[in-house]
Amino acid sequence: MPTIPDMEKRRFGDSELEVSAIAFGCWIVGVDWWGHYSDGDGIRLMKHAYDCGITFFDTGDAYGNGRSEQVTGEFAGSVGRDKVQIGSKFGYDFYSDPGEAGSYHERKQDFSPQFLRKALEKSLRRLGTDYLDLYLAHNIKLPQYRDDLFAELEKLKAEGKVRVWGVSLGPAIGWREEGFEAMLKHDAQAVQTVFNLFEQHPGREFCELAVSQHAGVLARVHDDRSILKGALRLDSASDPAWKVFGLKKLDRVRKYADAHGMTTHQLACKWLLQQQGLTSITATLRNEQEISEAAESVAKPGLTQAELNEIAQDYAKDWHLGEEAHPCNLKSSAAPKGEVRSRYVPPPVIIA
Repeated sequence: MPTIPDMEKRRFGDSELEVSAIAFGCWIVGVDWWGHYSDGDGIRLMKHAYDCGITFFDTGDAYGNGRSEQVTGEFAGSVGRDKVQIGSKFGYDFYSDPGEAGSYHERKQDFSPQFLRKALEKSLRRLGTDYLDLYLAHNIKLPQYRDDLFAELEKLKAEGKVRVWGVSLGPAIGWREEGFEAMLKHDAQAVQTVFNLFEQHPGREFCELAVSQHAGVLARVHDDRSILKGALRLDSASDPAWKVFGLKKLDRVRKYADAHGMTTHQLACKWLLQQQGLTSITATLRNEQEISEAAESVAKPGLTQAELNEIAQDYAKDWHLGEEAHPCNLKSSAAPKGEVRSRYVPPPVIIA
């Protein structure tokens, strides 16, 4: 058996749950947005991640309508359930609205306590376990927040079926109000959001609030859709301005990676890991090389405070590339037109 390398472990605030600072996003097995992965491919990559010290595996019941959970469960059983931490999600009623394979369209959601119980039991069976380390309300919006839902999550925690619960925000970047209210009003200990070097808000505000509320933030889309890996597909169906300016921004930050002997992918990971309040990067890692790079980033030297300050200043000025290079607007449940400009907004509560 290979020796499992040391990996930094972090907690969700003052909870007892410790997870690896880098997590493996098991969604690649459930959907084909990054190419098709067979069950065997998924298990092979998960085992490689585990051999690199990654012990936190993030999945969701809606990924492949249960397929990702099944594959994750098979992997976890092969290495030992007590050796890994498993996070999953609930809220999509794919049982009555299965959707269309490969589609980005939203499906029917249900955040009632009754559906929560049903979804959890089915997830536990697919995963072959009797508890989840982390359970997240999947792409929940402010109008769907309900006291009986959060009370039921607390009951599941008391029963030992869930160790930590929280909210996963999306699918697009934004939902600042959801993150704030989850931590401030409902005592959620985990918030997952799109957060990366080129899309810093509202992730930075969530991290600051998490420190004061004894919670933790999970960063997804850590590579800004592969730009920060230097692996952008120019033929992908994305905003042309995002591609053009994303590559220009990559040129602006490459000096930091070079100065510290790492790839731009590792720089993306390292910058996130230096954000106070960040618990783990739930990463889309498509092959063994990307997994190894992400795992190795934890041990790379940190950016200096001067470098972090310079990055913050350049980000605030759109990397001196002009208004067209500004990050996309944030989605909002509260704003009249459904979105707000991407900018830093101090959280309601902070710690000096």
